[in-house]
Amino acid sequence: MAYRKLGRNSSARKALFRGMVTSLFVHERIETTEAKAKELRKYVDEMITLGKRDDLHARRQVLAFLMNEDAVKKLFDEIAPKYAERNGGYTRVIKLGLRKGDAAPLAILELV
Repeated sequence: MAYRKLGRNSSARKALFRGMVTSLFVHERIETTEAKAKELRKYVDEMITLGKRDDLHARRQVLAFLMNEDAVKKLFDEIAPKYAERNGGYTRVIKLGLRKGDAAPLAILELV
């Protein structure tokens, strides 16, 4: 399987990931379901890799994906320089257990 569909069509899935990646960069950790956290890792890694390039084209690509200019500024000024020597693996998924209402497996996605 190439990716998780998460019960959404492609535009809803893209909007979900755009919002979650923006929230992750603003708060540096988010709590979500395990499947969403695992799928979100590739988008976060891609954004941080673009942030490490730190040129105008990379900034515009990130700005087209993220929903908040403050998150873009934080990514390029604070987050990406921390990972200058690291070659991928910028996030960590910590399993929390099951959600009380629907027994969905929860996880925390945070920046390493």
